[in-house]
Amino acid sequence: MGFVSLTRAESPFPLGASTVGVGTHFSVHAPDADRVQLCLIDAGGEVRIDLEQQTYGLWHGIVDGVGAGQRYGYRVGGRWDPRRGYRMNPKKLLIDPYARQLAGELGDAEALLGYADDPFGAPSDIDSLGHVPLSVVTATLPLNDGPRLETPWEDTVIQELHVGAYTARHPDVRPEHRGTYLGLASEPVVEHLQRLGITAVELLPVQAFLTEPAVRARGMRNHWGYSTGAYFAPLARYATTPGREIAEFRAMVDALHAAGIEVILDVVYNHTCEFGIAGPTVSWRGFDAPGYYQLTDDGADIDLTGCGNTVDCYSPVVVGMVCDSLRYWATDMGVDGFRFDLTPALARDAGGPFDPRAPLLTAITADPILQRRKLIAEPWDATKAGYQVGNFGPLWSEWNDRYRDDVRRFWIGETGIRQFASRIAGSADIFHRRTPLASINFVTAHDGFTMADLVSYSSKHNDANGENSNDGAGHNFSVNHGVEGPTDDPGVVEARARHVRALLATLLLSTGVPMLLAGDEQGHSQSGNNNAYCVPADAAAADAWAVDWPSADEALIVFVARLTELRRSAPALRQPEFFEGRATPTGHPDLVWFGGDGIELDHDGWHDNSRTTLQAWIDGSDVRTGGVPGSDSSWLLVFHSGTATGVTLAGPDWFAGKITPAFDSTTADGLPTDVTPNKPGSTIAVTGPTVLAFRAPNPGRNPDTNGMNS
Repeated sequence: MGFVSLTRAESPFPLGASTVGVGTHFSVHAPDADRVQLCLIDAGGEVRIDLEQQTYGLWHGIVDGVGAGQRYGYRVGGRWDPRRGYRMNPKKLLIDPYARQLAGELGDAEALLGYADDPFGAPSDIDSLGHVPLSVVTATLPLNDGPRLETPWEDTVIQELHVGAYTARHPDVRPEHRGTYLGLASEPVVEHLQRLGITAVELLPVQAFLTEPAVRARGMRNHWGYSTGAYFAPLARYATTPGREIAEFRAMVDALHAAGIEVILDVVYNHTCEFGIAGPTVSWRGFDAPGYYQLTDDGADIDLTGCGNTVDCYSPVVVGMVCDSLRYWATDMGVDGFRFDLTPALARDAGGPFDPRAPLLTAITADPILQRRKLIAEPWDATKAGYQVGNFGPLWSEWNDRYRDDVRRFWIGETGIRQFASRIAGSADIFHRRTPLASINFVTAHDGFTMADLVSYSSKHNDANGENSNDGAGHNFSVNHGVEGPTDDPGVVEARARHVRALLATLLLSTGVPMLLAGDEQGHSQSGNNNAYCVPADAAAADAWAVDWPSADEALIVFVARLTELRRSAPALRQPEFFEGRATPTGHPDLVWFGGDGIELDHDGWHDNSRTTLQAWIDGSDVRTGGVPGSDSSWLLVFHSGTATGVTLAGPDWFAGKITPAFDSTTADGLPTDVTPNKPGSTIAVTGPTVLAFRAPNPGRNPDTNGMNS
């Protein structure tokens, strides 16, 4: 380390470490501290520099002679009064909450604790240097804020994926790129995404995360990433070489954008890796625990997340940090949207009721940069009061778990047609104050069974997690079709494949925004584990729940690609407004429901829970895609979840033409074996669970109405 000196800074902003001229400006929030020391660290040891300027509770200064690549941390002296929330201990080296890059991993668990024996007792006197990752000064980069794709929601098809697991076993990706940002950006992977019709990838957390104490104690590491250690730093593990993660992340974004694919990040601002008060002190807790966390009157954490702590998003410092973080990823890193983990926890003051106009949610939607990004809420937290599906504001879309459950239940015969109809028509009963585009429809996600396992296991098999299979959801609306787990019984194999195709067809033909789980298009299995959040600490990426590309089901890939192609070609099947029974330019309703007998459903029909067939006639003469009225073919969709039977094809009494088969879920590739046009009223045989789509010509404007045919 060369000569360094501290000079005054005119402003405490920006927070973090910013290179300026021949030095670096450092600024950190610690309003109740008595002393803040910047610690510069290299192979020769540690140099401590007192930051003497204080403005608005920020300690700051310019250190000459320090540039990009310098490793650093902070030591904070001040009150140790745990019952009032104060836990400042200068023996603990702290990560900069605004660090753009981290180096190193967690070390000895005891050295990371801020206390000696009791969280409310005396402070620890063990120095944590060498046991906590170091912050790294990064160079100022040009903004990655070129023209945005801004794919309309109605045209969006999302695939949720894990950066490491998705490409770790891909034989056509360069070995050194497998399981990395560059692997996701590689030509064979991008071509696969394009072939599938994916318009946006939703990445499981890539903000640098650190494994929770209990998981580390079992010899495991966090795999999913819901344990954030730095909100501005990309995870180094997904880089080909640690230290290149920023450049490689930006390269990945650029490659995906060039292919017409947006990047959405799963972000975890509701809790941190510091766990509860008995957990480690690695960053926020040591700077300002009462400012960063929701605490009880006696200094304990309020836990709305199930992860030990809850970030206090009613605190100005947190609102500023989260918005700064989001803008950084949106501008410097080029990200197109965010999915917010356990979002209600961001809008519940001191564990109180959910407030859709809470300070952080308001700040995000009022920000001129963030309001143009895709904003997705996971609309529940770890408490009953935190279940808030349908209650977010107009700029938000939400994961719709009721879609997941009702669709699963329909295809195993556990629900009637009423709930199923609401889900495939956009869930107006939930999102009536907004549009169908508020509903992110999904059948599977990272949290739960894969699609292959959903039809292969009746119960979870989570022994690999080391929690005696007590973790993960216990009720999944899953079936095994007669055999628990793998089998070569041809009847079981075919029944499972047919079930999967019906689920995928339902998802991609429903109104709303579809989200696929990566690997489902290939038949990926996790051996019945429905909570694959951790792996052995030393597991290679290829052994960490990686998608097995060499064993991919090619026919299923073709099937999914055909579905997304059909969705793209049919605006009537991806409408941005709810069906209302309104008269269209043809003079007829926009949607009519029928039973398997071809008769329009009445009150008794809707409440007959023995029915297993639902037909939907969608009038294509009044499609509002892109906000502009237009026309499309009309469509008949048939959903049958029962056994072999005859279905009388439906059609409204005003339609006198024929309907042409366009899709059939019972075939491996989705192509109908017979494309002979049919007349409504004719009966066809279905041999079991089936989804069919028929295209009907638009009859044009009814001369007895004043509507205009677009």
